[in-house]
Amino acid sequence: MNSLLRVVLLFSCTCVLPTPAAFSQIRLPKLVSNGMVLQREKPVTIWGWAAAEEKVAITFQGKTYRATADTQGQWRVSLPAMKAGGPYDMTLAASNQVKVSDILIGDVWLCSGQSNMETTMTRVRDKYPEEVATANNPRIRQFNVPMSYAFNGPKADLKGGSWVPVTPQTIGDYSAVAYFFAKDLYAKYKVPIGIIKDAVGGSPAEAWLSADALKQFPTYQQAAEKYKDSTLIASTQQRDQAAGRDWQRRLYQADQGEAPGQTKWSDPSYNARDWATMNVPGYWANQTPLGPVNGVLWFRKEVDVPASMVGKPARLELGTLVDADSTYINGQLVGTTGYQYPPRKYDFEPGVLKPGKNLIVVRLVSNGGRGGFTLDKEYRLLAGDQTLDLRGPWQYKVGATMSPAPGSTTFQYQPGGLYNGMIAPVTPYTIKGILWYQGESNAGRPQDYQALMTSLISDWRQHLQQPNLPFLYVQLPNFMAAKKEPGESGWAMIRDIQRRLLTVPNTGMAVTLGLGEWNDIHPVTKQPVGHRLALAAQKVAYGDKNVVASGPLYQSMQKNGNKATLTFSGVGSGLVAQGKGSLEGFAVAGSDHQFHWAQARIEGNKVVVWSDQVKDLVAVRYAWADNPENANLANKEGLPASTFRTDDF
Repeated sequence: MNSLLRVVLLFSCTCVLPTPAAFSQIRLPKLVSNGMVLQREKPVTIWGWAAAEEKVAITFQGKTYRATADTQGQWRVSLPAMKAGGPYDMTLAASNQVKVSDILIGDVWLCSGQSNMETTMTRVRDKYPEEVATANNPRIRQFNVPMSYAFNGPKADLKGGSWVPVTPQTIGDYSAVAYFFAKDLYAKYKVPIGIIKDAVGGSPAEAWLSADALKQFPTYQQAAEKYKDSTLIASTQQRDQAAGRDWQRRLYQADQGEAPGQTKWSDPSYNARDWATMNVPGYWANQTPLGPVNGVLWFRKEVDVPASMVGKPARLELGTLVDADSTYINGQLVGTTGYQYPPRKYDFEPGVLKPGKNLIVVRLVSNGGRGGFTLDKEYRLLAGDQTLDLRGPWQYKVGATMSPAPGSTTFQYQPGGLYNGMIAPVTPYTIKGILWYQGESNAGRPQDYQALMTSLISDWRQHLQQPNLPFLYVQLPNFMAAKKEPGESGWAMIRDIQRRLLTVPNTGMAVTLGLGEWNDIHPVTKQPVGHRLALAAQKVAYGDKNVVASGPLYQSMQKNGNKATLTFSGVGSGLVAQGKGSLEGFAVAGSDHQFHWAQARIEGNKVVVWSDQVKDLVAVRYAWADNPENANLANKEGLPASTFRTDDF
């Protein structure tokens, strides 16, 4: 064998045959990483993986703790309860060594739910510019859990994520609700606060239940079983994606505004004299002869821009649009958004605007027939300290009409998937409590929400091995158009179920009536939400018996003819009618179950309700609507009363 061949063989062997150390590298879960916040005053679990039966030593705060990996290579160590402090370093040693740096000890909160828990500080930056500009506290840290679902059992680790301290550069990715909550707690207790942001937009409650909890709900359990078939998931995804791509391809091919060989409708040189007009904001189904068509419509508006606005960074604000848009100024694309919910705030550089006539063009795709410009939003062009109002007549023309876009299966919304992918890997981590903001996705079928949430609270407490773990949640705010007469409401039903969940021990609720927006499921007023959750935490999690943690909560009713006297907890320093001299938002019904608006007055810490239209009063409801805009019962601390009903109609 020549020397060259011997070298090649030797090199091949060294590459292919692993050393013993390669089999015994300590691996830590994503949560156990640099910058982590460990829970104070409770035993804390540190866990990970190594070689089967390998011995692991963990050194922390001058003490060494030892563990031996099981036959699967899993190990865990329990550290004793520790006082708040840091930063500290931790060393883990087996046949290799790992160092985890910059560890704080404080209070850790798992923050979960759907999009209103997910909503970031970037989304609300215009509401809270000072908060974003000045945020700088290395003792508040967030771990952002990436979206992940699984149906074949709980995942052992998260897909990614890292601990990130608050700075002006990082604050934008923080959950707004969780940040304001953490800021309040830090100001009061002066201990590090860790946020585990573990939320998925649009997710229903059943997606967050474990397999054990789903056994109580046969319909959901059957769905979860079905999706254990990975071949079914892959084929469904391929089919959905292909159908979606085909719809978009056919839409683009049919769109006259993008037709090859002719001037694009986004081009300023295009002649649009024959286009019709409609008022913005508004929906074309309401304003035009088109009706609820699907497809693509083009909108154009010429605006006179003064020279003083030119040569500066600028922004175009177009409220929210239904559904997807591509937006141009003077032929240049300045922004595009693929679905209806994000606010259209398109920043662009100097050089796009010019003195005099400027052309704004919006290519707007509607997937479901009620396309247009959301009412009561900002539509304006800004540069420097000047603003141009863009409301009023816009030209429009149909580019293409289409059948509705094909639906797709959102696997992250299926029962059990998010628990397995995003909660199960977190359960060994010791925490102070849970924040939950969810319910919007269950409002269309509220009948099983109380059972789902009662099960979820018990389920998570069991898997986190903390049976009395504080569970604090946000009651849904006001949303959708207000109605003149009393009626049924899925959102009111969810709110009332949330109120009733307070019978579960160690729970707390933040009432958010008055903080919503009728035309936006993602209201930007998030600071009071975090503040009210922090008040609930002070009572439930920190044992402050003196704090007024909520507004009035219905307790009992005493009937007397056409009047009812209501008693409340959470009265604080006393009951008040916010903003007006008289109470509003109450409705009453007799034996016919027909509700009528009622009069109400405060008598001490009670409320008396009556109506001349109801002689023999049977039931009272308060704030029972999707958007109960006139409901104004509160305590003197400024905390609003919860929705309630005394009936079970």
